[in-house]
Amino acid sequence: MKGVISLFLSLFFFLSLNFEVFAVEGVGGKAEIKAHALEEVVVTATRTEIPVELSPASTKVVTKKEIEQKPILTIDQAINDVAGVHVRRGKGLMDTLATISLRGFSGQERTLILLDGIPLNNAYSSRATFAGIPTEDLERVEVVKGPFSNLYGGYAMGGVVNFLTKMPEKREVYIKTGYGSSFKRGEAQDDLWKVYLSYGDRLLDRLSFRLSYSYKSTNGYPSDFVVERARPTQGIIGWKETTDIRGNTRYLIGDRGDNTWWDYNFNIRIGLDLTERSKVLLTYMRTAYEYDYDKPHTYLRNATTGAEVWSYGTGPNRVPEGAFLSTYGGRLIDLYSIRYDTAIKDIKIKAQFSLLNELNSWYVAPDRQTAKLSGEGKGKITDTPTRYYNTEFQLNFPLLDRHLITLGFTYAYGWADSKEHDLSKWRDKDSKERLFSRARGKIYSYSVFLQDEIPLFEKLTLFVGFRQDWWKNKDGYVYQDNNPNYPIFYPSRSSSAFSPKIGILYKPFEKTTLRANLGKAFRAPNVYELYKTWTTTGGITYASNPNLKPETTLSWDIGWEQILWNGSKIRVTYFNNDVKDLIYSRDVNATYKDKVNAGRALIRGIEIEAEQKLNSWLRLFANYTYNDAKFRKNEVKPETEGKRLSYVPQRMFNVGLGFEINRFQGLLTGRYVSKLYTTDTNEDKVNRVYGSYDPHFVVDASLSYKFNKNISLSLFVNNIFNREYFIFYKAPGRSWFGELSIKF
Repeated sequence: MKGVISLFLSLFFFLSLNFEVFAVEGVGGKAEIKAHALEEVVVTATRTEIPVELSPASTKVVTKKEIEQKPILTIDQAINDVAGVHVRRGKGLMDTLATISLRGFSGQERTLILLDGIPLNNAYSSRATFAGIPTEDLERVEVVKGPFSNLYGGYAMGGVVNFLTKMPEKREVYIKTGYGSSFKRGEAQDDLWKVYLSYGDRLLDRLSFRLSYSYKSTNGYPSDFVVERARPTQGIIGWKETTDIRGNTRYLIGDRGDNTWWDYNFNIRIGLDLTERSKVLLTYMRTAYEYDYDKPHTYLRNATTGAEVWSYGTGPNRVPEGAFLSTYGGRLIDLYSIRYDTAIKDIKIKAQFSLLNELNSWYVAPDRQTAKLSGEGKGKITDTPTRYYNTEFQLNFPLLDRHLITLGFTYAYGWADSKEHDLSKWRDKDSKERLFSRARGKIYSYSVFLQDEIPLFEKLTLFVGFRQDWWKNKDGYVYQDNNPNYPIFYPSRSSSAFSPKIGILYKPFEKTTLRANLGKAFRAPNVYELYKTWTTTGGITYASNPNLKPETTLSWDIGWEQILWNGSKIRVTYFNNDVKDLIYSRDVNATYKDKVNAGRALIRGIEIEAEQKLNSWLRLFANYTYNDAKFRKNEVKPETEGKRLSYVPQRMFNVGLGFEINRFQGLLTGRYVSKLYTTDTNEDKVNRVYGSYDPHFVVDASLSYKFNKNISLSLFVNNIFNREYFIFYKAPGRSWFGELSIKF
């Protein structure tokens, strides 16, 4: 890995020093590079349009051209090479728990995800679903790092990621289809199919619309392994001795089969210009996916006959056939939104209402003791429909010639109802029997926010803002069958949070920018953390806690950005997050985890970014992130003090080379992520075993060729060097994907 990093760094500095050689007018020239940079405008950092170089926060815009160059299949992967961003996707397309986290804040619940300004974090677990949403719909992605509760409320502790699309200005037809696979010992595996269709137009110079549909499917690969405590009995061969993440002896006896997947997305957007300054935008999007596992594989054989062995042992050491079986499930989501923008003289008004409706989010877990390969035997199905309504009203107006005011109000309401039923046949999700457990709850919140942008001097701008949030947890209910302590009805609980922030943008010289920010952010507990207690098929119980308090952070950062010469830029940012009442899952013992407010944590680090644009055809970038994220104080479990926070990589490094020459364009990237700990005491030190989160460096590449302005052909190769590593599950090996695009 060191050799690859050295190669990238050497190439970066060589090209940087020889920039003037490449910057010739015939290939684009320096003026074109500067003009391109000035086109970048962000809306997420201040809730108003502002040039990215004038944003008070550390902001990265991933443009449409950069997205098209990347070898990606999901929208979260569009930012997997951005400094300070950790995209955790453990088993490729099939990962239902993919997350985006910023600046050392683990978990999706601490980073706000938006789609055209619409919140995608749900009310149940605060997770956002990236599956199905096509990358082709994206116009750009804005990543704004730092505490943003002053403008966006909860979830925005680490920052905000806004995926933005664009309405057509003329008739557009876009067709894309592709196929890919991975290779192992010469045999194709993990076959992946994809199709994308869209049509858009603008009529009568007032009405614009776009319809899009995408579909992906794969037969997957074996990512989920059967690792047991009990050693296979005498006369059985084929097993392999291994360990768990703590180093305890375990036995690898098989895998649960190829992890299959399909998803689709249907999207319709309609925009109407009521007047020259008034617009209405309607959005409807349906996303669905399902995952499953085909026939599992046992590595065990009878030493005498060679016959497959699917069970062994007796009593507490018995390993049944059901140990080889895995979950399957799916999700169906509808997203509705209506947005109204208008302007009255110098006053801009925006009103938006959205509904994120997860009609179902289900999975089936087979019963380990009774489930059979044939589909017989018992199981459990868990289904968690959830809804999140969000209403926003915002005003932007100048005041006294030196102030730009952003004033807003939000109201949100969310509910979730998680039910777990017994199944008489685990492969038949309609064979429901008794209601085994249930957890439900509602969350109401409303807020006001205010921000003032003040140009104190020609080169110094001050941003001051605050937000006051009030919320209530209501109708909390938990039920477990055959337990005399249930059902439990929890009383309503109310709380509030005040989130101030101050930011400074100083440009002492034309090519030098200094930024500093100080703010407070918060996150209220969600329905899952408050009320949901559940047990995995492996016997690990995750308990809820209805008495959780909101977690808060006092954060500050300071940054320096320097344009060294035209097309070359370097940025260094130091950040510090002092977190109180951090909600985390405490390890009580090997089979029981509960949720607690863990006292205090300190997350601090540095981001270093460098970019060199050589004319319009060549771009080189590199960035490094260091996260020092540790518990400072934890009265409920003192032995965790000084330990690293779970699911936070200490180091990340990205390098890339993108080019566009005549009809060719491509991108070569290398991404390094250091080890993640999953236990609060950092005991999981073993790498390259099932359940570990390994350090890894992978290299990906893409190459596209345009036959003409309408037709292009692309080839992606991911994990070029076929690195083997685990992100709990076994990560994908080397794979390729080719696609044909037609636009007219």
